[in-house]
Amino acid sequence: MKKIGVILLSGGLDSTTVAAQAIQGGYELIAITLHYGQTHSKEIDAASVIAEKLGLIHKIIDVSFFKELAWYSALTSPDRFQVPPDRDVDEMAATIPVTYVPLRNTFFMTMAAAYLESEILHHIEGEGGSPNEVEASLFIAANAVDYSGYPDCRPEFYDSVRETLKLGSKIGTQYDIPFDVQTPLIALSKAEIAQLSIDIGAPTELTWSCYLGGETPCGTCDSCVLRANGFAEAGLEDPALPSQ
Repeated sequence: MKKIGVILLSGGLDSTTVAAQAIQGGYELIAITLHYGQTHSKEIDAASVIAEKLGLIHKIIDVSFFKELAWYSALTSPDRFQVPPDRDVDEMAATIPVTYVPLRNTFFMTMAAAYLESEILHHIEGEGGSPNEVEASLFIAANAVDYSGYPDCRPEFYDSVRETLKLGSKIGTQYDIPFDVQTPLIALSKAEIAQLSIDIGAPTELTWSCYLGGETPCGTCDSCVLRANGFAEAGLEDPALPSQ
């Protein structure tokens, strides 16, 4: 079975862990990083270094026009909205913050799926591969346990995405190949993700999770707080931070 995979690689802890895990699972993996007009490029730079470390083909796609559509967010309109600092975990679970980018994951999944389908169609129609001997897997590091309350990080969203991609694609309708949207971290706590990243040897030290683009992580945004809590709960030092 030829296992072709595309991963949305953000440069953060979670997607880097998923990438390392997929490689170990025997997937021919291609990393896609989307520049969607976010406020800084630190995460894109991190994704490039991580992809090189993992030996992945890496596509950085400029879709910066998206910020003009999904403008109601602190990540696309920092002149209008401030990244909320020091939110506690209970508050994160109860409200959707202004760092939510409208329909970002829906857009991301469509972009990555288009690339994956092109790879599969080339394998079948261009190289003579058998539809019965190929898997199409789309990897995304969504998490519904320790997260900022985003609606597009929940399992029911990805159940719907799987069905939509199958119904709307040539590989799904003509070749009966399902889009296997894999979310291996969706039910893990951040502590479990931190531990997993170390256990499988992911290049965690190269990752960038902060919503802001300073020289060092801000330590106060949701992403920084969740990451710090995860490593602390796992009893681990964060390899991306200077040793205490």
